[in-house]
Amino acid sequence: MVFGKAGCDKCARLLQRLDKLLAQDAWKDFDRVYCDVETEEGMVHFCEAECINPHRLPALLVTRWNADTGEYEPVLNPQPGRKDPVCGNARLYQYLGLQTDYQNGRGVLTPAMMTAVLSEARA
Repeated sequence: MVFGKAGCDKCARLLQRLDKLLAQDAWKDFDRVYCDVETEEGMVHFCEAECINPHRLPALLVTRWNADTGEYEPVLNPQPGRKDPVCGNARLYQYLGLQTDYQNGRGVLTPAMMTAVLSEARA
C-alpha cells in the first residue's frame, strides 16, 4: 500500500518509481494499492496501519492479501530495529515498509529502498 495525497510531488515520484519497478517481470507477483489520505477510505487504511508518521508521507507499507478476511494485512518486519544500510531511517519498525525521511533534506524513497523491502517480503 502506498500512502500519499493529491498534489504531492514526492508522492507522485514514489508512485512512478514503484510502477516502473513493478512493471518488471521480476516483480509481477506484487501489486500496488494507492491510498489517498485526504479521502475517507484512504484515511481509514492509514489509521488501520498504525505505524506511519503522518509527517513522513509518502509511505509504502508491504501487505499481503488474506483471502479468509478479505483484507490486506501488513507483513511483519522479521528484524525490527535492525540497522539498514539501504533504507536507513526510512525503514518502518514493526512492519516491512518505508516512510519518507526528511532529516537528510532530500526526502526521497529510492528504487533501491523499495527493492530491499519487497525482496525481504519474499523471504
